[in-house]
Amino acid sequence: MQNKYAISPAEAKLMDTAQLRDNFLMQQLMQPDKCTLVYTHYDRMITGGIMPVNKIVQLPKEAELRSDYFLQRREIGIINVGGKGKITADGIAYPLSKMDCLYLGKGTQKVSFETDDKNKPALFFLLSCPAHQSYPNKKMMKRQAMPAALGAIDTANQRTIYKYIHNDGIASCQLVMGLTVLNTGSVWNTMPAHTHNRRMEVYFYFDVKEGHAVFHLMGQPQQTRHLLIANNEAVVSPPWSIHAGSGTSNYAFIWGMAGENKDFTDMDGVAINALK
Repeated sequence: MQNKYAISPAEAKLMDTAQLRDNFLMQQLMQPDKCTLVYTHYDRMITGGIMPVNKIVQLPKEAELRSDYFLQRREIGIINVGGKGKITADGIAYPLSKMDCLYLGKGTQKVSFETDDKNKPALFFLLSCPAHQSYPNKKMMKRQAMPAALGAIDTANQRTIYKYIHNDGIASCQLVMGLTVLNTGSVWNTMPAHTHNRRMEVYFYFDVKEGHAVFHLMGQPQQTRHLLIANNEAVVSPPWSIHAGSGTSNYAFIWGMAGENKDFTDMDGVAINALK
């Protein structure tokens, strides 16, 4: 399991492109028949990808967690962004189509992932953070996730947002998770930008068309930087950083947070003309 350590704003503004990518970008998350995990030291969030093709893939017992099993002291949110698949948790099977979500609470011991059709493999993106209380395992389908249409064609950010794990959705200890799909002709996400010093965040970009990319904006509002991100790559956003982006075509992304609270609206907005 790869580690990414916490970086201060003073360090980040001195980094070149390669250093920024090494410290904040998470690549090659979806690898055939593997579970790829990245441990971030921002609120101890683990980001991961599982792509079962020819075999069932188990959620591993990671030695670095010093636990008897992965979810002994953790909770996890999983969203499928590929073909149809199935997750089995402590003997209960949960079929997941594209953009369905499954939450597994603290204490779930055995978790496995499989694909229905190896020619169209499931792509399971996961976020896991520490939990001090157990909540029930629960599946939520895309159509149940309170879809809300936002933005406008004029500002190139017409999109639909789906909330899964949050105060009014699937109950969790501290994890918040959902996704956003941009309409054809729209490219901007999370602009005007904001920060939330009480929570970290992860973005996972998917359905980025071949030959296209997303310019992900990060950094302090007056010290912005950017990362060029390809399909099925993720980026960690420290609490002090903005997290926004513009693609060369429309795309979708999963967002997930952990930290001080689960209040989706707890953010400090930054006017566009205040960014530098």
